[in-house]
Amino acid sequence: MKNPKLSYRYAKALFDFAKECDKVHEVYEAILMFSNTLRENRELQLFLRNPVVEPKQKHAIFESIFNGSLNDITYKFLEVLLKQRREPALDTICQEFVKLFNIENNIREVLITTAQPLSDVLRSKILALLTEQTKSTINLKELIDPEIVGGFIIQMNDHYIDHSVISKINKLKQEFSHNSFQVQF
Repeated sequence: MKNPKLSYRYAKALFDFAKECDKVHEVYEAILMFSNTLRENRELQLFLRNPVVEPKQKHAIFESIFNGSLNDITYKFLEVLLKQRREPALDTICQEFVKLFNIENNIREVLITTAQPLSDVLRSKILALLTEQTKSTINLKELIDPEIVGGFIIQMNDHYIDHSVISKINKLKQEFSHNSFQVQF
């Protein structure tokens, strides 16, 4: 069960403590590594979320995988989460921490969807334009979706810009279906 308030509170506590210790970047890198490991290993996710598995077993597996690969602050924080049986919230806590880090460092996550991969020239132009418009560092993620036929879709926070060919085709279909002009023969 996901609880956004709980995830935010844990992430905020970790962020504040890391900031106090002047280790925000180290914790950020460790959180990214942990989050990617969880995302890539479905078996590990299922194991950690399984309520039947005893906490001692979870801790032993967690220790064998992550002891030494995470910095002390992150490792101890994740240990506390395991002891508190917050395994279902691990993913969202990591996401909230990344959001806090991005806000603090004026970084914006941008997802661009195109029908074909972007060329290096076009990618750099888009990055330059978005950086200029937002006055922030852009973390660009690319998604290839041939179904949009052409053009692009940009998602940034609450902003959604759809300049895809399929979107324009759908708008034309809608306009023609509501056409009040009828030819009389």
